[in-house]
Amino acid sequence: MSILRKSPCAYTLVRHYHKQHKPHKPPRKPIPFVTDLKPIQNPDELFSVFNDYHQTGTFKHDYPSYSSLIYKLAKKRNFEAVETLLQQLQLYNVRCKEALFIGLIQHYGKTGFVDKAVELFRRMPSFDCYRSLQSLNAILNVLVQNGRLDEAGEMFKGCSKMGFRPNVVSFNIMMKGWLGKGEWDGARKVFDEMLEREVEPSVVTYNCQIGFWSRKGEFTQAKRLFDEMVSKGKKPNAISYGLLMEALCSVGKFKEAKKMMFDMEYQGCKPRLVNYGVLMNDLAKTGNFDEAKGLLNDMKKRRIKPDVVMYNILINYLCKESKVEEAYKMLVEMQVNGFEPNAATYRMIVDGYCNGGKFDEGLKVLNAMLLSRHCARFETFCCLIIGLVNNGKVDDACFVTEEMMKRRMSPDFSSWEALVASTCSGYKHARLLVSELVSSSV
Repeated sequence: MSILRKSPCAYTLVRHYHKQHKPHKPPRKPIPFVTDLKPIQNPDELFSVFNDYHQTGTFKHDYPSYSSLIYKLAKKRNFEAVETLLQQLQLYNVRCKEALFIGLIQHYGKTGFVDKAVELFRRMPSFDCYRSLQSLNAILNVLVQNGRLDEAGEMFKGCSKMGFRPNVVSFNIMMKGWLGKGEWDGARKVFDEMLEREVEPSVVTYNCQIGFWSRKGEFTQAKRLFDEMVSKGKKPNAISYGLLMEALCSVGKFKEAKKMMFDMEYQGCKPRLVNYGVLMNDLAKTGNFDEAKGLLNDMKKRRIKPDVVMYNILINYLCKESKVEEAYKMLVEMQVNGFEPNAATYRMIVDGYCNGGKFDEGLKVLNAMLLSRHCARFETFCCLIIGLVNNGKVDDACFVTEEMMKRRMSPDFSSWEALVASTCSGYKHARLLVSELVSSSV
């Protein structure tokens, strides 16, 4: 054993040998129902397919079927249907994996249904499902992200009663909660408790603290923690350097931040997207768009592939400066370079066109957005409807209304008023009709 530890070559050969002689598992046979489920987006159609398979009598729904459907419905925020399926899981004694509940807890948290998430965490044993520390960390994170730090603290204190011993992730979540409230002393108490319980801090532990001072523009404090991390034998990562760079940029020291990015490589840490993102954000925020675009070329030279976030930084600030046409060109450029715009990309440009009164252009981008299965904000839909009506494009406004309602959103009073006024301009009770439309669509 000692020879293997001392000899990297021997160790590599052993790993290689095991890799070469590892028996190959036969590929899993695809489940027809799960395969058919993937392209479907409509919740009613999802249930229809589920019931069709059940009625064949030759196919029995088990965990993969239920979990696939539950994930789909949770993503669509159809939690009433999710609850129905959870009841079926219990009724038919379907053995569930912990991953299903962790995913649901996270979905509940993202949509603000925190009580539902807590309830589900407590109900997990009733599904004959073992709760590991991963489940605890998931619910702690949901509580912290939704500003319910006191409840997270109570649950954290009761870990031992539930049979859990908090790990570094648990402590990091609690630290993040205190730091998010601006409570440095509270975060340090958690850090001290962590050391007392002999839980080894990670780079993430230090990065949380460095980030706290970085966001305040306190470079000296951030650098002190950075140096403490190094002295404890923790190797800083690209995020650690990115946070220091952010602190420098926040006090107008862009050149020093740029120098740090190139110096970090000499410390054995290659610059990553996060580091270029800090520089890109500072340049775009200050209106230096040409220099910001130059960073994209610099990244290509260094064989660092930009991502959607990098383009979104530029698009965001271009739209804020009312340079929406330039922002649109960036969208086209990113597509040409093989990057798929995300929901945020489309939303910024549609909103940019609407704010500039260019509703026809906004509608074109909205069309592309909907075809890509992304959805605009409620306010964007309403703004487009009113703008198109005012420009005499009533058919287009009706199209936007239909697309909005397909996504279970209803136009606000002003949007309905604009639509009705354009089609019933001579009708003296038009405003009453609007009120009826609004009340019937709520």
